[in-house]
Order: sequence, then C-alpha cells, then structure tokens
Amino acid sequence: VYFSTFLIFFLTAKYPEIKSLMKPDSNLIWIIIMMVLTQLVAFYLVKDLDWKWVLFWAYVFGSCINHSMTLAIHEISHNFAFGHHKALWNRWFGMFANLPIGVPYSISFKRYHMDHHRYLGADGIDVDIPTDFEGWFFCTTFRKFLWVILQPLFYAFRPLLINPKPISHLEIINTVAQIIFDIIVYYVFGIKSLVYMLAASLLGLGLHPISGHFIAEHYMFLKGHETYSYYGPLNLLTFNVGYHNEHHDFPNVPGKNLPLVRKIAAEYYDNLPQYNSWVRVLYDFVMDDTISPYSRMKRHPKGKEVLE
Repeated sequence: VYFSTFLIFFLTAKYPEIKSLMKPDSNLIWIIIMMVLTQLVAFYLVKDLDWKWVLFWAYVFGSCINHSMTLAIHEISHNFAFGHHKALWNRWFGMFANLPIGVPYSISFKRYHMDHHRYLGADGIDVDIPTDFEGWFFCTTFRKFLWVILQPLFYAFRPLLINPKPISHLEIINTVAQIIFDIIVYYVFGIKSLVYMLAASLLGLGLHPISGHFIAEHYMFLKGHETYSYYGPLNLLTFNVGYHNEHHDFPNVPGKNLPLVRKIAAEYYDNLPQYNSWVRVLYDFVMDDTISPYSRMKRHPKGKEVLE
C-alpha cells in the first residue's frame, strides 16, 4: 500500500533531496507540442488510405500517441508543465494537449483526479473504482475481456453515475474548443482522419498494452497491497506513470523524477510487489477467476471530504 502521511514525512526528513525533485518539468511543454504536431502529420498521411489501413495505423501508431497524451494530461493536471503558481496556464495547455484525443477530457480529468489522490478508494468519490454493476456483470473470462475493451467508455461515463459535478466554465471551453478542432480536422483532412483520431483514442485506451496500467495501478492481485508500481519499458511512453507507489507518495514530483525517488529511497520501494509487464497484467486479469472489477479497496467516506 502507499505510505502513510507520517512515513512520507519521515522519508522527506531522511532524504531531503527528494524535495529538490518537486519542481515543474518544462520539457513536458516541448514533448507535448511535438506529439500534437506528430498527430497532425498523421492526419494528413492517413486521409487517402484504404479504411483497413486507417484502422491499422490508428491501432499501431495513433493509439500509442493518444494514450500517451492522456498521461501527459495527467502530468499537466498536477501542474507539472508550468508549476502551481501558473495553474491556469496548465489548464489551457491541457486543453491544447487534449486536441488530438478528439473528445473533451482534460479539465474534467483534473477535477476527478485530485479527488482520487486525496480520497483513494473512497466510495462515491473516487471514480477510478468500478461501479457495483461492473463488478457484478463482468465476472467471467469473456465478460472481463469485453470490459477491458470497453474501458474508455466506463471511464467516460462512470463519473456521471458515481460522483457528478456541476459543469465548470473551463469544461465548457474545453468542450467547445474540442468540437471546433474536430470540425476543422474533418473539413481539412476528411472523414478518414477524423475516424483515425477517434479510433486511436478508443483502441488505445481499451485492449492495448499500455492500458495495462489502468489495472496494474490499484487492483489487488495480492491482498493487502492496494497500489503497485510497474518498472518496464512502457514507462518511456507514459511519463513514468508506472512508478505508481512513488507517484501517490509524492504527487508533487513529476514523472521524469520518479525513478530518482525510487533510487533515493530504494530500501522502501524495491521490496514492494511490482510488475514488469502490463500485457501480463491484462492477461492475468482476464484469465484469473479470483480477479475482477471488484478487486479494489473501497472505503466509506467520513463525511468531511472537501472535493475538487
């Protein structure tokens, strides 16, 4: 499980150099701009391809970029692009990073993700936890396979059922900007580029190797262990989101510096249960009869929570 507040205080006292890692990562800005430009080039390259190749490249290439971009938005939600003193700059930049995903996402994600960090596993607050229906229905091998494929839809609609929030003005701007961008893609590049963009997001967040992180992060493959880290090569595409114990312990440390947290405090992290393959996580989740969407730690709220 992730460390208690007391132990985090102890770690920062024992290893004060960790505090020096709590700073913005300006490289994020240039990486994200290049990713957006890469997808714009891809829109141009696929616009005249046969449909089978549009979908092929959406899964093989576009899905990796778009899933990676959702994790760039995760970094931005923690204000790692411009720092906490320029929080609004991060919100605008998150909308920009959102564009090649095709569906408005950035602002809402920020609001719900902060609740996830503050109240991990809190019933009715942390929308990362599957609904009772998901746990009840997706309980067989085939149904869990379908659940993995449909993960992006559950992540999109689950907040509306578990913890609906009033729509903010930034969410409206995010939505309008995204719709305008999608219309521009359609008129400039054509329907195939638009389908490529949306298919890349749907496929990349569903049955895809990178999507193993959704399950690897907090599903209890071992009783008593609520959060797990992954130290495999896909961290290179995901801004080190695999360093998940480290991330929950030190949410003010950008992904770029999380390997340093592990290195500095190796005695605390190296002996925790960990993964080296997200593909294996997906396989085990589907095939293991003891694991299902119910395999999450759920806590009853105390009634004093202050939500984002």
